[in-house]
Amino acid sequence: MSQETDISHPSQTELLLRYLERERDNLGRALEGLSDYDVRRPMTPTGTSLLGLVKHVAGVTLGYFGDCVGRPSGIDLPWDDEESSVQNGDMWATADETRAELLDLYARAWVHADESVRSLGLDAPATVPWWPEERRETTLGYLTVHMLAEIAHHAGHADILREEIDGRGGRDQAEVGDAEWWEAYVARVQAAADAHRD
Repeated sequence: MSQETDISHPSQTELLLRYLERERDNLGRALEGLSDYDVRRPMTPTGTSLLGLVKHVAGVTLGYFGDCVGRPSGIDLPWDDEESSVQNGDMWATADETRAELLDLYARAWVHADESVRSLGLDAPATVPWWPEERRETTLGYLTVHMLAEIAHHAGHADILREEIDGRGGRDQAEVGDAEWWEAYVARVQAAADAHRD
């Protein structure tokens, strides 16, 4: 069996794509079961929302795995237009943008990204025009690792935002303990913090 098809020994390309898929699924899963209001509402002083994170990741995915490697997706992102009146438009969902549309954009962005990586290879040249000039010329492999870090970062944000909305934690919350276990655990953490309260 070749290394390319052996599940226990995937190629570097397939390993990176597997981890990207895991993290993008983690981010998308944070929206499951929530109302349209809850996925849109700002949860931090800077306006971060769950659907905003999904929209942002979809947009940067299309940029890095499309335009930067010479494979434009052809997908229009109106908020990226320099003449757009929507400030910071990639970080929040306007009232006119539906959840279904943005989740579809997210899915299409990742299909395009995976195709770019598989068809071009990790050594393919890439140019990131918004990076400093001395780092602008790079490779698709570097961008793949960059995006793995970015999406994992935002998936972590999403876990915390989701927990703030309805108490549902990350993937392993139920495996670690039930509601009673978590209540006792949080009480222990609070007691440790209280020992240092001024």
